[in-house]
Amino acid sequence: MTIGQATFADKKKLGIAVGSDLVRTHGKKRFYSTQQVKASAERTGYSVDLHCWAHCLFSSPTDFAKHHREIGETCDYGAMRAEMTAAVTDGASSSWFDVDLSWLEWPEIDFGSVFDFFE
Repeated sequence: MTIGQATFADKKKLGIAVGSDLVRTHGKKRFYSTQQVKASAERTGYSVDLHCWAHCLFSSPTDFAKHHREIGETCDYGAMRAEMTAAVTDGASSSWFDVDLSWLEWPEIDFGSVFDFFE
């Protein structure tokens, strides 16, 4: 599967898997380094083609931009992050999404089992 082929369900699974691994490995953090996100994405079995989706959810905007400059790619952090948050919240994020919030700062909504690793 390539980035263009990733569905909301695929992105939700990626967010849950990588998020669970990050918390298990590094504890709860506002943002994780791009290296930590990359390692978690690899450990959870996601191809490099999908790592960018994990970076936009768990890395800071500054680290995301720096990482993409270093690898010579241009990705839209805000657009990708909005799409990922919509995927992991089953669309509930559209009314309150703020690109500057870390995933730990999302408003109190019922995520169900989406982030059950958070407890």
